[in-house]
Amino acid sequence: MYYASKISRRFQRPQGNKMGKAERLDKLLSNLGYGARKDVRHWIREGWITVDEKPAVSPSQKVHPDRVRLGNEELDHPCGLTFIYHKPSGTVCSRKEGGRLIYADFPERWIDRKPPLSSVGRLDKETSGLLIMTDDGQLNHYLTSPKQHISKTYAVKLDHPLTGNEAELFGSGKLMLESEEKPCLPAELSVIHPTEASLILHEGRYHQVRRMFAAVGNHVTELKRTHIGTLSLEGTRLADGDYKTVTAAELMGMISP
Repeated sequence: MYYASKISRRFQRPQGNKMGKAERLDKLLSNLGYGARKDVRHWIREGWITVDEKPAVSPSQKVHPDRVRLGNEELDHPCGLTFIYHKPSGTVCSRKEGGRLIYADFPERWIDRKPPLSSVGRLDKETSGLLIMTDDGQLNHYLTSPKQHISKTYAVKLDHPLTGNEAELFGSGKLMLESEEKPCLPAELSVIHPTEASLILHEGRYHQVRRMFAAVGNHVTELKRTHIGTLSLEGTRLADGDYKTVTAAELMGMISP
């Protein structure tokens, strides 16, 4: 718990005036996805890069990210990138799967950032809704750790009407999923309509919502994540495919009560 508490304090600290460490100019621009190091040499020759308002002189010169301009523009989130995203149905989180990637909704260079941009957990291809993206590995680990008890809420539409005993079974902590050795943690089911419900989970198993309803003989026809902790999709006012950047401190304030 000490480690988790230490990480939590780190993310909750204000992040203003973050200069970033000095590093090679070509490495910085390459890691931010702007291009290869050979491209940086060309941009320097053309006078497109400035450092402290003076033309850059060498790909190897050490620079602070906030003092670099490329084409008279500030660098794109040079000290880390975290954002909230409204994932549309039909898009894929993993770069290894076929189909339209979620990265098609972001600036092209973001897919080449190092460290890489990753989703905090995944939503399957046919699931839409709230998704957090970050290149901060510690933040990603913290948000996905079961020890943090960050709940996820889903709006569910079903093929068949609910029978009436699902809420009790889901909340019992005794529901077993196929091929699993441990029962699901207690989950809260709220019935909205005979074929519509809201489900709050406190863990993240593979295709868990769909498998829970399959275990009681039903089929999920539409699934949307509406909340991560206290962060609500409706509150973000993001349309399908839209996103907004946040600091880690802002995000922690959004998802915690």
